[in-house]
Amino acid sequence: MIDYLRNIFAFEDLRKRFLYTLLMFAIYRLGSHIPIPGVDVLALEDFFKSLQGTLFNLYDIFSGGNLRRMTVFALGVMPYISASIMMQLLTVAIPELQRLAKEEGDYGRYKINEYTKYLTLFVAFVQSVGIAFWLQNQTSPRGIPVVPEAGILFVFVTVLTLMAGTMFLVWMGERITEKGIGNGMSLLIFAGIVARFPNAVVSMVDRFRSGDITPFTVAGVAIMVLVVIIGIVYIQEAERRIPVQYPRRVVGRQEYRGGSTYLPIKINPAGVIPIIFAQSLLIIPSSVLAFIQHPIAQAIHDAFNPTSIFYNFLYVVLIVFFTYFYTAVMINPVEVADNLRKGGAFIPGVRPGLETQKFLEAVINRLVFVGALFLSVVAIIPLFISLQLNVPFYFGGTTALIVVGVALDTLKQVEANLITKKYRGLVRKRR
Repeated sequence: MIDYLRNIFAFEDLRKRFLYTLLMFAIYRLGSHIPIPGVDVLALEDFFKSLQGTLFNLYDIFSGGNLRRMTVFALGVMPYISASIMMQLLTVAIPELQRLAKEEGDYGRYKINEYTKYLTLFVAFVQSVGIAFWLQNQTSPRGIPVVPEAGILFVFVTVLTLMAGTMFLVWMGERITEKGIGNGMSLLIFAGIVARFPNAVVSMVDRFRSGDITPFTVAGVAIMVLVVIIGIVYIQEAERRIPVQYPRRVVGRQEYRGGSTYLPIKINPAGVIPIIFAQSLLIIPSSVLAFIQHPIAQAIHDAFNPTSIFYNFLYVVLIVFFTYFYTAVMINPVEVADNLRKGGAFIPGVRPGLETQKFLEAVINRLVFVGALFLSVVAIIPLFISLQLNVPFYFGGTTALIVVGVALDTLKQVEANLITKKYRGLVRKRR
């Protein structure tokens, strides 16, 4: 890590990008301590203590603790993630959006990004209205109202504040992607989760000192976290290398030598995206049903408890679906086979064209199945182990997947930038 930082600060461009990312993180953490007006902070803290182990506690993890404190960033970037999911599904279903994505180039991507922001605004509006009305009806276990002066003014200010906070985070994420290092939206989620690590460790140490957990439990948690991290790194870095052969060609007077290379396909091409997408979709129905005071709605809401069989079944189904869906968006066997054919390349033992396409589809489907199975196991098993060991499910596999996955992706981008800078330096020296 020290070598990475030394190399980053050795190049002015990378140094500026790194410092810019840190500046955005600092602004994000500053906003995470500004509560929305009209909320009794102490009553709110007591109220959320009674929601330990529920889906709201899990949402609070993804929001970096902003929901528990009901800050201006309480919604986090989840409305944008939800809007991105909807837009990707609509792009597959609506021909006009397909045309924009495939044929219009930069303009098409700009328009789809614009539509995604409008959809984000709508999702944030619905969620913020629900939160505002819901907060007005809540009291702490001691009977103190969370909102001392409820009314239409509180609803208006809360909705406006939460929507503005979400859109500001979207802007920050785009700026990090453009001027910083890594994917901005993923890094904001990463920063929110990592910011709670120290408090989680301190809480666990306090429980150990008080005798609530045993040394065996602490050792079990440490081993679980270590195994999960090793497994994530191994699967995220593992890839199937398909050999590709280029024949010797003569075009006019120019001779192109043949050679062999390989086509790398990762076991889990989608990375942590399926986990984030699945969590975003599961949060929506539970959030909406929490505001409906009806026995049926409350029963369905209770079924979305993170420890329930129903919730975890849906969680696994969505992880598998989004793993296949996002992989299909990223890797198109038809286009890959066509590009190989146009370049005169072929896979040894496989005919170019349709046979190559079928071969790639079979390989990708097998790899994605293993990747989806791994994501499901890592997301579910640590949760139940945490429950058995009586430790917070904050130490579960979902947070580890996101943190390790985003960290690996960011390090790869840093390495790519370092290699590019060093290569350019060598070229200048030779000249």
